[in-house]
Amino acid sequence: MSIRGSVRRRGAGAVAAAMLLTGAVACGGGGEKNDATGTGAKTGKKRSVTQVITAAYKKTAEAKSARVNMTMSVPGADGGEMTMSGIMGWDPTLMDMTMKGSALAADADMPKNARIIWQNDVVYVDAGAAAAKEMDGKRWMKLDLGAMAEEAEKSGDDELTKELTGGLEDMNQDPAQQLAMLLDSPNLKHVGSEKIDGADTEHYKGTLTVEEMMATNKSLDVLEPKERKELLAGMKKAGIKGYDTEVWVNEDDLPVRMDVGISSPQGTVEMSMKLSDYGAKAEVEVPPANETFDLMEMFKELAGSGDLGGS
Repeated sequence: MSIRGSVRRRGAGAVAAAMLLTGAVACGGGGEKNDATGTGAKTGKKRSVTQVITAAYKKTAEAKSARVNMTMSVPGADGGEMTMSGIMGWDPTLMDMTMKGSALAADADMPKNARIIWQNDVVYVDAGAAAAKEMDGKRWMKLDLGAMAEEAEKSGDDELTKELTGGLEDMNQDPAQQLAMLLDSPNLKHVGSEKIDGADTEHYKGTLTVEEMMATNKSLDVLEPKERKELLAGMKKAGIKGYDTEVWVNEDDLPVRMDVGISSPQGTVEMSMKLSDYGAKAEVEVPPANETFDLMEMFKELAGSGDLGGS
């Protein structure tokens, strides 16, 4: 196996898992919008569904960070189950998570627990000791999403960039943004009162089509009309039918659980994320330069030397 294939395969599991951490919306959905069925927070005052989710959005946006425990299941031959836990911030964007699961087990050289650090537009994936042996002692794979987007625009090679990033460009969809998107669901409704880990919560759910998601997703505002059209066509070609979201809101108007589901021909990508300790100190320390290799720069060097082939 070439250097390109070895490194790419070693990091692929971690990248594929991370791409869905903060993406889109959850399992369930359906039903008619019932804006008259809502519940109050600590005041006990009756509120509409829209008022509750709006309050949850504001409180989540203000918190700017939380601790996260997530489980995810991806269908298909290349899928599997995985868990992630750690700290996540959305203003500014950052993450320090530990991941384990079948996506890592597929490669014997990957560590059993892989750490993922994200700061602004740069993601670092711990590729393990085996990678360090191949890369002059450097075990951290760096993915500069901004640089990759610029390179793709220059070269026109969108497929290469998608392969390298594994969809990490979608990771900027924070919990507050998910609640904002949920407000635009035409069938948002209150399901009922439930306990989550012993805490009293109110359960809500709604659905969005691909078109509705793109219209409400602020992270897509940077796209030109032609690019938005191409993205929509690509998602439909991939068989993505829509997004479903469920959220459980506590008496403090904060979501304590968010479930996400994306329907596809292979099945439904399912994610369940529990959030706690809102406003927790969210700081990350990026790996030192002498332990880091830049994936995009490495590919450029290999392409220049003609040693990029093979997998």
